Amino acid sequence: MGNSIRFNLNTKKLHITLFDGSFKTTPFINRLVKGLIAHGHRISIIGFNEHNPNPVPNVTYQALGSNASKLKLVLTSIQLALRSKNIGTIATTFKLIINGNREHLQQQNLRLALKKLNPDVVHLQWPSLLSWMEPYMPNDQFKVVLSQRGYHTNVRPFVDEGNFMYLQQWYPKLDGLHSVSKAISVVGKKIGQPHTQIDHVVYTGLPLDALAYKRKQSKGEPLQLLSVGRPHWKKDYPTALKACAELKNKNIDFMYTVVGGKDNEEVLFLINELGLQNNVTLIGKITQDQVYRKMQAADVLLLPSIEEGIANVAVEAMALGLPVISTDCGGMPELIDHQKDGWLVPTGNPHALADAAIHFKNLSLERVNNLTLAARRKVERQHTVEKMVSDMEVLYASTINP
Repeated sequence: MGNSIRFNLNTKKLHITLFDGSFKTTPFINRLVKGLIAHGHRISIIGFNEHNPNPVPNVTYQALGSNASKLKLVLTSIQLALRSKNIGTIATTFKLIINGNREHLQQQNLRLALKKLNPDVVHLQWPSLLSWMEPYMPNDQFKVVLSQRGYHTNVRPFVDEGNFMYLQQWYPKLDGLHSVSKAISVVGKKIGQPHTQIDHVVYTGLPLDALAYKRKQSKGEPLQLLSVGRPHWKKDYPTALKACAELKNKNIDFMYTVVGGKDNEEVLFLINELGLQNNVTLIGKITQDQVYRKMQAADVLLLPSIEEGIANVAVEAMALGLPVISTDCGGMPELIDHQKDGWLVPTGNPHALADAAIHFKNLSLERVNNLTLAARRKVERQHTVEKMVSDMEVLYASTINP
């Protein structure tokens, strides 16, 4: 099957519609889209917002009607209805406008947009979009693929019975799944499987040319620890702070910077409670380039999360040559091989996190550089943009030629 799929990719270019709910697409989607276009595929993106601050060249963007502006929703709905050149559709559109039925207008807009675009595959980025695709699952015109990632697969279905039952009903009507890690694929199987049994693991690809690996010339004194991400419960910064308290009690000289943690009351309270005011710095959101500079200045990235797919920030750190100490949550064991290209510790265990930091501190500079070079090579094998695009092509083609 693999050879036939590769052959089809070389002879038949696909029209792939990405449904993200918004035009403000993620870096993953933007890199995927650019790669697919470079391989000759047609790409369209549909979403509910009308504003697109950073459009990708050669992509068709189709609005489904703004959630924020009634006027824009009306104008988009009229535009799509007129393009259909169907008297009944035009009449229905004006009736829905008069009745103020936003959801039905958007559903009709989706139907008209899909008829106009005529894609081979519609790729849903979030399970929350499944409800919009119910009338088209399954159908003979195009295939429907859903991404499984993070909280929406790992957590929500297992704390929200209604969500689990809904997904359990609709997973078997999908034509394929895209899983961001092997671990999340395993979790997804507890919910259900597509009728095709197609579930491909495709790792996020990074532009590695823009992430130059640098060997460490020295180890910081004090030890510079870094975390990146808003203080959501799944990031579990309390465990990281308790690990910092252990380091302080053992007279380890360190500084811990949390990018995105500024002004969070829970984190601030714990810093004061543990007496870490002189050791921890919380800063607000910064640009990606500024994050990379912080990484290059740090000694270790701490990822104390209790839930992840595969954390992009850890992949980026490993590409740059920053050692990573991570919990073994989600797909992180697929990225990190303990003490060979990073450290894995149990979730919710501050003692293990502190011990890993001490282990790093006691390593020779040569051993650190050997470890970070192994980490860079791991990223080069698993997380290139080209591999991501190629693997997604195989997924799309397999749904068309199951």
